[in-house]
Amino acid sequence: MILHKLGDRIKTGYTTWGCMWEKGKCSKETGYILNNKAGKEVPMQTRITAYWPDGSVKWTAHTADATLLEDEIEVLPVDEIKDFPGKGEEALSIKTKDRNKIIVKKDGKRLKVHAGSLELEITGEGTMLFDSVSFAGTVYLTGAKPVLLLEEPAVWESCPVRIEKNYQPRITEVCIEEEGELQVILKYMGNHELADGDQKIPFVIRMKIGYNNPRLDFIHTFLYDGDEDRDFLKGIGISFSSPLEGEIYNRHVKFMGDHGVFHESMAQLLSWRPRIPQEIYANQIQGQILNLEGKDKKLVDTVLEAMPFWSEYDLCQDSVNHFSVRKKIKDENCCYLDCFHGNRTQGGAAFGSEHGSILFSIRDFWEKYPSGYTFRNLDGDCAEAVMWLWSPKAEAMDFRHYANRGYNRVYYEGYDYKGASPYGIACTSECSVLLSEKMIPADEELEEFTETINHPVQYVGTALYYHELKAFGYWSLPERKTQMEVWIEDQLNRAVTFYRSEVEQRNWYGLFNYGDFMHTYDRERHQWRYDMGGYAWDNTELVPTLWLWYAFMRTGREDIFILAEKLSRHASEVDVYHMGKYKGLGSRHNVRHWGCPCKEARIAMAAHHRFYYYLTGDRRLEDIFHELKDNEMTFLNKDPLADFYEKEKMVYPSHARSGPDWSSLCANWMTGWERFNDKKYRDKINTGIEDIKKAPLKLISGPDFEFDPATVHLKYIGERAAGGTHLQICMGAPEVWMELSDLLEDEEWKKMMADYGRFYYLPREQQLEESGGIIGEREFSLPFMAAAMGAYGAWYLKDKKLAEVTWRHLLHTLISGGNHDGFKVNTVINKGNQEKLAEIPWISTNFTAQWCLNVIVALAFIREYLPENLKEADKLVEDMASWPITR
Repeated sequence: MILHKLGDRIKTGYTTWGCMWEKGKCSKETGYILNNKAGKEVPMQTRITAYWPDGSVKWTAHTADATLLEDEIEVLPVDEIKDFPGKGEEALSIKTKDRNKIIVKKDGKRLKVHAGSLELEITGEGTMLFDSVSFAGTVYLTGAKPVLLLEEPAVWESCPVRIEKNYQPRITEVCIEEEGELQVILKYMGNHELADGDQKIPFVIRMKIGYNNPRLDFIHTFLYDGDEDRDFLKGIGISFSSPLEGEIYNRHVKFMGDHGVFHESMAQLLSWRPRIPQEIYANQIQGQILNLEGKDKKLVDTVLEAMPFWSEYDLCQDSVNHFSVRKKIKDENCCYLDCFHGNRTQGGAAFGSEHGSILFSIRDFWEKYPSGYTFRNLDGDCAEAVMWLWSPKAEAMDFRHYANRGYNRVYYEGYDYKGASPYGIACTSECSVLLSEKMIPADEELEEFTETINHPVQYVGTALYYHELKAFGYWSLPERKTQMEVWIEDQLNRAVTFYRSEVEQRNWYGLFNYGDFMHTYDRERHQWRYDMGGYAWDNTELVPTLWLWYAFMRTGREDIFILAEKLSRHASEVDVYHMGKYKGLGSRHNVRHWGCPCKEARIAMAAHHRFYYYLTGDRRLEDIFHELKDNEMTFLNKDPLADFYEKEKMVYPSHARSGPDWSSLCANWMTGWERFNDKKYRDKINTGIEDIKKAPLKLISGPDFEFDPATVHLKYIGERAAGGTHLQICMGAPEVWMELSDLLEDEEWKKMMADYGRFYYLPREQQLEESGGIIGEREFSLPFMAAAMGAYGAWYLKDKKLAEVTWRHLLHTLISGGNHDGFKVNTVINKGNQEKLAEIPWISTNFTAQWCLNVIVALAFIREYLPENLKEADKLVEDMASWPITR
């Protein structure tokens, strides 16, 4: 497989990417080698991430030193490779002659990691992530631990007060998640606790160690299990200890700002009396080590006796458009001084002494505000550096809901009762430290390091290659051969460009928000409906995840990859539950990401994020897929249709609509099946399919079924569609079912999908006639959302008329009365807090995601029936109002 570097990213550190293989080409025993474009072999570490149904390898994940790679690389399977040394979870690697490698020595719970010049000592269970880190014989870090501050609101003598509680970490388990020659990943699990035994906020922290790499990468995940009325998040992060040596004037700190780098010493050699020569001060500010002698040394020593030493610095990005840097001396009863204020910092920071320096970076620093750093004891022998993923200098996070009830009819919130619960949500952040022998790095080094953390090097294949292998099912490649194809591709591009710009224009940022979109626009306020219940945050409603990931697969565009990546990271963590009674379910769209009383499998399903996992090998998603593979049992705690049916009349203990509930379980089971070649999950899928085959209209029937989580059987209960028939196919079900159809090789299932697409577009009278009238008043509404199924049906049945009907429905939603504006952006003046506001007044993420997704899939099946030009398209849709179909 040939891959190329995504965008213009800097090749540094270790990078992991995914490769897809043709069915039957690679076995579990196959080895792999990595060649640069010139054919030079590069060391590489490999693990298997998915299998085809026949047991051959479908996806692999590979890791290599990016500095050794060219912009284009090639991964080749090798049939006969002996001596696989990998000991971790399916970690394989090609052993080349006399190659150096990482060695992990175990002594009980203690670990010693020898990674070339990098060495770590790890206690195991306790409070510390490690005891020491050295590079080239120099110890740079003498400890690291998770930190947590919770804030509790209280009343003291009739006055509101805030109580800050400092929790200590307790690591309960350390495992070697991946142990290869080039990279080792340690996974820490634990929680935070007070002296009285109160335990809160579990964490999962991964630490990546690369061979001969002075950089440590961390993936920090925390789960919220607090009392939302008492446990406000005040601060969370990782604290490091680092030895300092040498003169106080050879100790420095740096922070990136909006422009350039802020740089100071703990003792600025700028004085009134006695005056220090300007040259000495200039050299100090330039970051040179000062080796003072004679009268210069005596003069400076005299000045040091009567000047303040800056012991502590703090950087806080407290909002999307403001950060500040402050400093103070060691004395606790003294105030901070403001160093400077700015707009947005990329988040690079460093401090150092004659002993060396440490560079820090938090990915998406300002985008996931409030981030920050606190460097303490910089004038002592050992500094403490805290990387704050939520800075305590900002206002504490209040997890409570905005109201004590729901607003169903008016605000589209599902039900009128309050169903908000943050218990069990999670949040994942990435951060890194870099060890340097320099007293303080050059500005350019800090900026480059920060850039590589914000935009890590990533390798991907070509759209054509993925398309040929049907990666993630059926989707189309862009073509611009006709006027109509040009128009369609322009609309797809406009939609992506608009949402990419909206993230910035509307400031959709923050630790718990970044990555998500809003649901529906308010044209009168020129604002998204951020305060209107189910119209606020989208929470994957109508699968914008699939829209963006398929858009990336077909174009390879870096900007789309970034949008999809951030959405997957957010939606897989904050929008879903990872513990508690709702584990494996997610919350429907709402003002708060956890606010809606509807907790459903569709929000959490694996289909949203399989793209990101297989393309990047992201380890955190393995945790999430593990949570989902058997999550049908959660349906006993939350029946998605409990408010529509009487419990005492039920035979099975819960319900599942064939879509989106059962289809979402299929996505989870498909992922469990392919990741481990575990046929138990294939059998779960087949159990449901066989039950649906027994329904009077097969897949057309229902879509409400009773559901038994213990046996995963579905029971037909008549023709009812709680919420509407369109929900059966607008939450990713068609894409999941189409991919499954090829994996299962079940021709009857394929025909059932085709019949569904055909039936959806039949005139009402014919629907009633074919069904024998049993569908009753059930409506097949919002037909444009069924276009993927209609297109599949037209392709499978070779039905030209059905293909034309499918395009008529899909095009009519954006073309009418000769208007071809599509996703045209309008500009209004002095609205939405913008001098020039770019808006699409009618926009909703539901429509955008579904239109774009259905177009991308429909083109794969019925491109040949697309009108040649806009004039033909106008003619196709002009009689839509009188066309006899279900509206």
